[in-house]
Amino acid sequence: MSEQEEMKFGWFLPTAGDGKYVGVAPEREPSLDYLVQVAQTAETAGFEFVLIPTGGACLDAWVVGSAVMSHTKTLRPLVAIRPGLVTPVLAARMGAALDQLSGGRAMMNVVTGSSVRDLEELGDPLAHAHDERYVRASEYMEVMKRSWTQSTGLNLTEFAGSGSKSVTSGSTGPSAEAFSEAPSEYNGQYYNFKGPVGMPETVQKPHPPFYLGGSSPIAKRVAVEHADTFLMWGEPHDWIQEQIEEIEVIREQVKEETGQDRQLRYGMRAQVLIRDTEEEAWAAAWEIISKVPPEAIEKAKAAFAETDATNQRRQNELRELSEKQQFVVGPNLWTGLSVVRSGGAILIVGTAEQVAERLMEYGDLGVTTFILSGYPHLEEAEIFGKTVMPIIREKWKTRQKRQSITAN
Repeated sequence: MSEQEEMKFGWFLPTAGDGKYVGVAPEREPSLDYLVQVAQTAETAGFEFVLIPTGGACLDAWVVGSAVMSHTKTLRPLVAIRPGLVTPVLAARMGAALDQLSGGRAMMNVVTGSSVRDLEELGDPLAHAHDERYVRASEYMEVMKRSWTQSTGLNLTEFAGSGSKSVTSGSTGPSAEAFSEAPSEYNGQYYNFKGPVGMPETVQKPHPPFYLGGSSPIAKRVAVEHADTFLMWGEPHDWIQEQIEEIEVIREQVKEETGQDRQLRYGMRAQVLIRDTEEEAWAAAWEIISKVPPEAIEKAKAAFAETDATNQRRQNELRELSEKQQFVVGPNLWTGLSVVRSGGAILIVGTAEQVAERLMEYGDLGVTTFILSGYPHLEEAEIFGKTVMPIIREKWKTRQKRQSITAN
């Protein structure tokens, strides 16, 4: 963990439903009232942002992001976007509007997809082309960035108030004088862009930040070139360290090739479960999967086996390696949820002090952004905020003081 980077914490918004158990129908519907309640609880707990997922039965991330933004004050919506479903220029327009109306809180999580079945259901022509999806994602982010930075730079507030810049009744937008004359073109394999384009100006400069996940070499290359945070699914410490070392090699390669040294944060997606005693925590962990029917486990295994995503294959491997060890893969690290849950299923189990210590250990490896969740998401966000967050903040202050003394 560098001296300049602070630890950032995000929570997960359960837009496909919520409950105390996995592998069964959700007990709580993802109503507007409930999702807002989870978001507001996360904000009060000290989380900086919420990840709004996409795919499967999840509600549309853009719509939910807009709702969350309008019911919170500081919480930032990290909206999951799927290249190939919406044009990058339109996605940039939507992102700029969200950023402006939220006062500069929008963040983008680019999802290439890990479930072939899900991609097929969405009609993605690259459902069976893993590497090509990342090439497309690279172009997608490039066009979005150009749309934001080489646009006309329209600020809605400039045309909503009084004065010469206001828009009269019935007007469709600003006059031609507001548009730049400098052309901008992008001709890629999947997208062609000819600007400038007129769209709302982003509050964040040069643009809202990008998150990108994956574990394959091409995913890491695209992250180095375009993302602000590289997101990994939770794994044992040595696995995470290996991934960070690999991406640092790629960063050096890109630096030599382009002369640019882009900064990149490392993030991790994980589950958390905190109780007063470690025994209570482990009992609660096993309770989460206690209602999973055997047929659901077999169905999940078959679905996970179809994936072409490297990160999901790593999760599959981790589950298989830990099955004979009660799914324990390290101190307070448990993969039991992965019997039916895809994605970042590793659970950090224990007391508040233990969970905080495990997170700090990941921080020592270079992970400075954590996207966490627990079952149910409402109660677990509150528990984490009251118990772990103060410990983490205090440990961070101590670490910063120690680094400052060492540097001097």
